[in-house]
Amino acid sequence: MKNEFALAFNEVLEEKQLPKEIIMAAIESAMVSAYRRAVNASNAQEVVAKIDPETGKVTIFAEKEVVEDVQDQRTEVTIEAARVVNPEINLNDMLLVESTPADFGRVAAQTARQVIQQRIREAERQMQADFFNKQVGEIISGVVQAVSMTQGVTIGLDMKAEGIMPPNQKIPGEKFKVHERIRSIVLEVKDSPRGPQIILSRSHRNFLRRLLENEVPEIYHGIVEIRAISREPGQRAKVAVSATQPNVDPVGACVGIKGVRIQAIVKELHDEKIDIIEWNTDPVLYISKAISPAKVSGVYLNEAEKTATVVVQEDQLSLAIGRDGQNARLAAKLTGWRIDIKSLIEAASDAIVKVQSDPSLANIAEVEHKNIPIVEEVLAKKTEGRPVTPEEFMTLIQFVERVERRTVEQKKATAAAEEERVLVARSGIPNAAFEMAIEVLGLPEHVYNILTEAEHRTVGDLMMAMKLNPDSVLGLAGIGPKSMDAIRTALETIKFHEPEVPAVELVPETPVEGLVTETPLEAVPEIVPETVPAEILSEPLIAEAEAAPITAEPVIEIEEGKPLEEIFTLRPDMLQPVAAVAEDEEDESDKKKGKKKKKKVVEIVYDEDLEKAIAKKKHKRGDEGWEED
Repeated sequence: MKNEFALAFNEVLEEKQLPKEIIMAAIESAMVSAYRRAVNASNAQEVVAKIDPETGKVTIFAEKEVVEDVQDQRTEVTIEAARVVNPEINLNDMLLVESTPADFGRVAAQTARQVIQQRIREAERQMQADFFNKQVGEIISGVVQAVSMTQGVTIGLDMKAEGIMPPNQKIPGEKFKVHERIRSIVLEVKDSPRGPQIILSRSHRNFLRRLLENEVPEIYHGIVEIRAISREPGQRAKVAVSATQPNVDPVGACVGIKGVRIQAIVKELHDEKIDIIEWNTDPVLYISKAISPAKVSGVYLNEAEKTATVVVQEDQLSLAIGRDGQNARLAAKLTGWRIDIKSLIEAASDAIVKVQSDPSLANIAEVEHKNIPIVEEVLAKKTEGRPVTPEEFMTLIQFVERVERRTVEQKKATAAAEEERVLVARSGIPNAAFEMAIEVLGLPEHVYNILTEAEHRTVGDLMMAMKLNPDSVLGLAGIGPKSMDAIRTALETIKFHEPEVPAVELVPETPVEGLVTETPLEAVPEIVPETVPAEILSEPLIAEAEAAPITAEPVIEIEEGKPLEEIFTLRPDMLQPVAAVAEDEEDESDKKKGKKKKKKVVEIVYDEDLEKAIAKKKHKRGDEGWEED
């Protein structure tokens, strides 16, 4: 039968839902604090408490000095008592010895109760903080405990924790009732003196992301990917999705059959409208779909300024802009482009003004001089309220398309020319100039201050500005003709010291033992083996050999009965049968190709009848052995 300590210990474990080691460490720490209070021990003295989990008996060990005569029982112990614990102990050594006071259990139970409770509360808070830190960005459910207009909603969570949903994290117009179960995401976890403060949210865009992951299995398994989300809580949201596998409709997967999947999310968000669009790498198509449900006539990009001009029909203008500009605002957040929406009539009028007033578009005006009167006539009919035919609307669309396209091309050409001009100006300035501060120019104090405020901090920056646009420097407040003359004089007289390249000393080559060095052809001694006939070394044969082209893979064929003089090569290091050389080369080639080597047997013998040396082959004839051919 278990004793009272074991029963109480297990009850605490079950109630607090904490690990056994944490509870035991808290009790031992409380026992140490109780001992220090009971005997008035110093905090510098090491004290260790041990508890028997079966009986609950507490044993205290305190660090004491080994002495001959004890003056203070709290910090000293006799050498005889110390050697009972450690026979090798010496005087003046420190030793942990048992120092449990009499009736310590009753005293500790009274003094350590508060410490134990405090340690258990700290362990609970730490465990809650660790658990909810892992849940940041995830959906959790809880029960509404209290609703306050200023403090927000207090929600009871798992592990006896409480979360706070501030008013700005609620969906506008949302009302909660006490004991109602709601879902939200963990936005962040803050530390506070009263434990972890868990901030919850239902208005964050990641709440919509997690709802989509829960309702759409294709998103959860990675078949469909959420590319971007823009949301105004309680009113409207736009979600861009794409498929990671072919033949998958990402929009259809999110909407579901008869909209069953998206309707579940809309219900959770209290009838918040959600537009699901397909993400595209082409900004024109992406922006066109982001403006939905409005139909777009054309999208024209200005990549330098990251702006897009969207042209729509007049009946689609209000739908494209949305209530209070909401649709255009959400589309801009979703795509990352600044969007300017125009009606077709307004875009055509602006195109005419742009072509006629901008000198840089003179070439476009020459091309469109015949079309401008036609467009002006259509615009006049629209202004007067007369009906405009679809063909005339198409004329306006085509005119705007041509002007905008050519304008974009003109801007790209201008930007490329400006970039080229900057590169040319930069190439004429030494790199050392960009590492020198303008202080080295010795300019007057007020000129130096003005240039520094204008971000001309180095000599290179100032030289670039003077080369590209001197008027930009002259236009600075406080810079006049005299200051400009001083700047020019300083820039003309300054000298730059380029880093010197260390000279490379050429060391004469020294012969190294074991290395093969090139030797002049004249110094090579002529080696004439005794076995080679003198006819082979004749001058016509040598000239023929030198004139013969060298191929990468020479093919040598050996005919039976071929004379020995035609088998040997001329070079001294090649005085071996050509057949043997060919056989070795074929063996190496076969090894590289993974082929099995074929055994060849060639023998050179002297034929007395012919009075010549001839080559003979041996062939294997079944199991009878080798035969000469």
